[in-house]
Amino acid sequence: MPVEFLTDSQAAAYAAYDGAPSRTELERFFFLDDADRTLIEPKRRAYNRLGFAAQLTTARYLGVFLDDPTDVPAEVADYLAEQLDIADASVLKTYGDRENTRLDHVRELRRVLEYTEFAEAEAELRVWVDARAWTTGEGPKALFDASVGWLRERRVLLPGVTTLARLVASVREAANQRLWDTLYGLLSIGQRAVLDSLLTVPPGARVSELDRLRRGPVRISGPQMKWALARAAEIADFGMAEVDVSAIPPRRLAELSRYGVDGKASLLRRHGESRRLATLLATAVYLATRAVDDALDLLEVLIATKLLARAERETAKEKLKTLPRVERAGAKLAAAFQVVFDTTSEQVDTDSGEITPPKVETLEAMWAEIEQVVPRDELAAALAALFELTPPLDSDADEAWRSQLLTRFGTVRPFLGLLVQVVDFGATPEGLPVLRALKTLPDLMGRKKVGPAEIDTGLLTGSWRRLVLSAPHLEPGTVDWKAYAFCVLEQLHRMLRRREVFAKNSSKWGDPRAKLLAGEAWEQTKPTVLASLNLPAEAGEHLSARAALLDGTYREVAGRVPANSQIVFDDDGRLHFAALEPEPEPASLRALREAVEAMLPRVDLPEVLLEVFSWTGADQAFTSVTGGEARLKDLNVTIAALLVAHACNVGYTPVIGSADALKYGRLSHVDQTYLRLATYRAANATLIDYQASIPLAQAWGGGLVASVDGMRFVVPVPSVYARPNPKYFGRRGGATWLNMINDQAAGLGGKVVAGTPRDSLYVLDVLYDRDGGKRPETIVTDTASYSDIVFGLLTLAGFAYAPQLADLPDQKMWRIDRTADYGAFQDAARGRVDLARIERHWEDILRIIGSIHTGAVRAYDVIRMLSRDGRSTPLGDAIAHYGRIAKTLHILRLADEPGYRRQIKVQANLQEGRHSLARKIFHGRSGQLYQRYQDGMEDQLGALGLVLNALVLFTTRYTDAAVNQLRTDGFDVRDEDVARLSPFVRHHINMLGRYSFQLPDLPGGLRPLRDPDAVDGE
Repeated sequence: MPVEFLTDSQAAAYAAYDGAPSRTELERFFFLDDADRTLIEPKRRAYNRLGFAAQLTTARYLGVFLDDPTDVPAEVADYLAEQLDIADASVLKTYGDRENTRLDHVRELRRVLEYTEFAEAEAELRVWVDARAWTTGEGPKALFDASVGWLRERRVLLPGVTTLARLVASVREAANQRLWDTLYGLLSIGQRAVLDSLLTVPPGARVSELDRLRRGPVRISGPQMKWALARAAEIADFGMAEVDVSAIPPRRLAELSRYGVDGKASLLRRHGESRRLATLLATAVYLATRAVDDALDLLEVLIATKLLARAERETAKEKLKTLPRVERAGAKLAAAFQVVFDTTSEQVDTDSGEITPPKVETLEAMWAEIEQVVPRDELAAALAALFELTPPLDSDADEAWRSQLLTRFGTVRPFLGLLVQVVDFGATPEGLPVLRALKTLPDLMGRKKVGPAEIDTGLLTGSWRRLVLSAPHLEPGTVDWKAYAFCVLEQLHRMLRRREVFAKNSSKWGDPRAKLLAGEAWEQTKPTVLASLNLPAEAGEHLSARAALLDGTYREVAGRVPANSQIVFDDDGRLHFAALEPEPEPASLRALREAVEAMLPRVDLPEVLLEVFSWTGADQAFTSVTGGEARLKDLNVTIAALLVAHACNVGYTPVIGSADALKYGRLSHVDQTYLRLATYRAANATLIDYQASIPLAQAWGGGLVASVDGMRFVVPVPSVYARPNPKYFGRRGGATWLNMINDQAAGLGGKVVAGTPRDSLYVLDVLYDRDGGKRPETIVTDTASYSDIVFGLLTLAGFAYAPQLADLPDQKMWRIDRTADYGAFQDAARGRVDLARIERHWEDILRIIGSIHTGAVRAYDVIRMLSRDGRSTPLGDAIAHYGRIAKTLHILRLADEPGYRRQIKVQANLQEGRHSLARKIFHGRSGQLYQRYQDGMEDQLGALGLVLNALVLFTTRYTDAAVNQLRTDGFDVRDEDVARLSPFVRHHINMLGRYSFQLPDLPGGLRPLRDPDAVDGE
C-alpha cells in the first residue's frame, strides 16, 4: 500500500461499492427526481435507461463513473428499475455490450451535471485541506474522508486513491510544520532555553522537571495545598502564559499540550527543535492554568471535607458524648421548676370553681419543697453543666461546629499567604467584600492584637460575630483574627462555587460571565443561533403561543380525566399516577429470545473488538499523538488488548502475550501515544453510526430519544477528584460517570464528575459534547436531574425534556391564566407563570442559551451562576418560569398518555441495562477506579464506553442476522417481539481470564451462527 494511513481494505473500498447501500442511502442518493427522469427518458431501450441511471446515481454516491456500470449491487439495480418501471433489472448486463454507449453517456453526464476533473479543483482542495488541518488537527484518515466528501459535494470526479492520499498527507504535514514553526517563532532565545530545561533530569532526581511539574496534587491536606500553590507559582514564573498564542486555533494548542502532558520527556527530546519547543510552549501555557485549576479544586474539597464537614462531624460526636449529662441536668432543672410551678400557683377546682391559694407563701418554703425533690447543690451543679454544655440563648445552630473549626487553623496557616499571591482573583459586586477580606488576611496572621476597624465586620453573619468580636480569651477592643480567617474562608468557598469570586488565571474556576457572548460577538452570532434554535428575537408572540398551548392542553387533558383510570386526585387536589403494569411477555417473545440467544457465537472479548474493527474501521481513529503517519504492524491487536486492559480494569498482565503486538513495551508505547480521550471519541463516533445502520437497531428506535444517567465508582486511592458519599462509596471517595445512551442502544458520550453532584448541573454539557450520532430530540433523566432552570434551558435549546418525577404529588403545576377553569387540575395548577418576567429578561435569556449552544461557556457554570444558595437570581428565575411551562406540559402528557410514561420507562431501563453490562465488563479490582487524576478517569471510562458500544454493536449485528435466519427458516418472528430483544445479553462473551486475539477469516463478513437446536457445547 503506497500510503500507510489507509489499510488495503480501505483503499479497495475507495470510490467503489463496499456492499449494498443502506435503505437511507438508497433514498438519499439513488432516488430519481424529475430532473433525473428528464435525462433518462430519451434513452430508448430499457437497459440503456437503467445503465444511464446507474451511472448518474453512482456518480452522485461515489463521486466516480464506473468503468463497468453493470458492477453495482443488486439492491441498487432493483431500486432504480422499480422507479423506471423496468420489470427485469437483469437487463443491466446488456448495457455494457457497447462501449461507445457508455462513453457517450459519461460525456453527457459530465456536461449536463457539470462534473469537474480533479486537476481543475486540486488547488482549491489543497487550500481547504490546509485550513481544516490547521484548525482541527484531524488525523490523515479523517482528513481523507472529509476530502472525499468535499469533492463529491462540488461534483469533482475523484482521483486515484494514491493521488488523494498523498495530497492529504503532504498538506497535513505542511500544516503541522507551520504550526510548530509559528509557535517556535513566538519564543525568545531565553524562553527557548527555559523550555528545554524542562526536559532535563536534575542531579539526584529521578524524573525530568516536566514530569515533576505535570503531576498535580493528590492528597487533601494543608501542606498539599501549599505545594499545589507553589507548583502553580513555579509554572507561572516561566512567563509562558504571557506569550500571545491567540493566533493558534485552540484545538491545535490543546492537542499539542495533551501530547506534552502525556508523552515521555525522552520522546519529546527526540523531536526537531521547532516541534519540541512548540510542544513545550503549548504544554507550559496549558499547565499555567491547569495548575491553578488543580489548586482551587483542592481548596474546594479541602474546605468542604477536611474543614467544614469534619468540624460538623466532630461537633456532632461531642454533642452525643455530652448528651447524657445534658439530659440529667435538664431533668433535674425540669423537676425543680415543676415544684416551683406547683407550689407558687393558685389552684382552681374545675368542678366547683373554688380557688385554693398557693401551697407556699415564702421563698424559704418554696426552696424547702424543691430540696425534697432535688438537693440545692445538685441543682447548682446541673445549672452549671447546662451553661457549660449548651450554647448561649443568642447563638445559632452553627456556633458549635464553627467553634470546633477554630481548632484546625493549622490546616490553613501554610497556604493562606500563598493563595492570594498565586491566584489572580476577581469578583462580582456581591463577591467583592469577601475578596477584599481575603486579601487582608496575610497581614493579620500572627499578630497579637487586631482591632475591629481592621476587619470587615459586615461579613460577620450569625455566630461568627460572637466568635470574632466577643471571644472570651480576647482583650476588650480586639478581635479573634483566626475566627475571622475561617469566616472569610467559609464565605470564599460559597462565593467560588457560585463564581461570585473567580480566578482570572484559571480555566475551570474563571468567570462564566466573561465567557458569555456579548457586544459585537453576540450581534454577529445571534441570527445564526436564533435560526438554529427556532427562537424569535422578540418574546411577545412566542410566549403567547406557549400560553395558548398550555391552556389548550390543560383543557384537552381535563376533558379526558373521567375516562382516564391511570390518574387520581387526592383530597388536596394533588395528582397521583397508578403504577405502570409491566408489559406481559408473550410466549412468542420468549421463544424468539431463547432461539436468538442460542444462535449467538461464543467469543472472547478481544475477538469482539477485532471483528468490530474489521467491520467499521474504528481502530483507524487511534492516531499517534506525535502526528506521525506510519502505523505499527498489527496495531489493531495492540489497541484491542489495551481496551480490554482498561475497560475490564485488569491491567496489562492478562493481555500480555508472546506476539510482538502484545509485548509489554509495545503495549506501553501505544497506550501513551495512541490512546487518549480524543481518539476514544473519534472511534466511538464510527461505532455509533454503524449501530444506526443495522435494521434491528432501527426497530428499537430512530436515535432521537436519549437518556442521561450516572454510574458511580469508588476511588480507593487518594485523589482530589473524588468526593465522599457514604451511600455510594462507604468510607472512601468516588466519582460519577455521567453517560448518555440513545434508543438504538448506542452510548453517545459521557463525562466524569467528582463525587455525586446533581446530574442537572451537567445534563446540557453531556448533550452538547456527545461523540456522534443524531442530535437527540427527547431527553430522559431520573428525578435527580430535574430543576425548573434546567427545564427552561433544555427547552430553549430545542430538547423535549422528559424526567421521571418520583415525587409527582409534591410537584406544583403551573398556569398562566388565573381565572381559567381547568376542571380536575384546578387545585393542582396552583402556580402562576409570570410571562412579563420572562419577556423583561428575554434578550439575556437568548444570550445565555446562545453562549451555551455555541460552546462559549459550559452549562454547568451558567446554572451555578443562575442559582445562589438554592435561590435563583432574577435572570435564573425568568428562565425557571419559562421552564415551568414545559414542565407542566410534560406532567399533563404523563397524565394523559400511558404510552409516553412507558416510553420514558423503557429508555430508563435501557440505561440501567447498559450500566449492568458495564459493571460486568469493569470487573477487575472489585470494580473500583484506581485513577488519581481526572484525565486518567476520563481515559479509562472512555475505554469502557468504547468497549460497551463495540460489544453492543457485535450483539446487535449478530442478533439481527439470527432474526433474519429464523425468518428464512419459517420461525414465527413478530415485529413487536423483535423490538423487545435486548442488546445487552452477555452469556456469549468471555470477559475473564486470558484472552484470544486471533480473528478468524470471515469470508461472509460474519461468523457462522450457532445451531439453536444443538446441545449446549456442541
